[in-house]
Amino acid sequence: GILTAATLAVWVWPIWRWLRLAITLVHELGHAFVGILVGRKFTGFTIRGDMSGQAVTVGKATGVGRVVTTWAGYPMPGIIGTLMVIAAARGWAAPTLAMLLVLLLVAAIRIRSGGTALVMLIALAAVGAAWWWRNNDVQQYAVAAVGLILLVPALVAFFVDHAVRVRQKALLSARSVPYVPKPAPVRDRLLLAFVLLMSAAMLAVIGMAVFGSFVKVWPYNLSFTLNHY
Repeated sequence: GILTAATLAVWVWPIWRWLRLAITLVHELGHAFVGILVGRKFTGFTIRGDMSGQAVTVGKATGVGRVVTTWAGYPMPGIIGTLMVIAAARGWAAPTLAMLLVLLLVAAIRIRSGGTALVMLIALAAVGAAWWWRNNDVQQYAVAAVGLILLVPALVAFFVDHAVRVRQKALLSARSVPYVPKPAPVRDRLLLAFVLLMSAAMLAVIGMAVFGSFVKVWPYNLSFTLNHY
């Protein structure tokens, strides 16, 4: 039932038109969260109706921190979606909702547009209502459904964001020259190793979630079952 509801939410355009902004919200806050972790200052963010957005962090213009912050937004919906599915399966829906509510309230002070404020208000109302409901079944269903919605279209969000950036770049004048970094074998190999490590970690988390859906009670009873679908 949860998988069916999440699939319908993604494929029915009138619903997806609004739910897709949740992907953008997680994407932009992913930039902000990782930026803060690496020592940058988060100054604000915006979300637009076309699923684009911007999170501004201030810090060094170059270096690993800048690279990690720039990259962090793309896998974040998938990571958060996977963690929410696992949390719902383990019975941690209520603490998950409480944590999300706190994080959204903290991020709200950095809103920089009216549209972003509206999206954040809706998100706060939805998460707050689910947390206040105090019904374990409803909370687990809500957390799992949102997790799947974030997880399923994560790749779609990446390509849409890339297409928007390509279109914006095309609007620049013909005199603009795109920056082409010079090859640096040591730097390039270190960054490749970092990307491979992060990709392996993401695949491990997603693989664990998929595996857990086919066993009775992970990790205590690993007998095969389809009861979760």
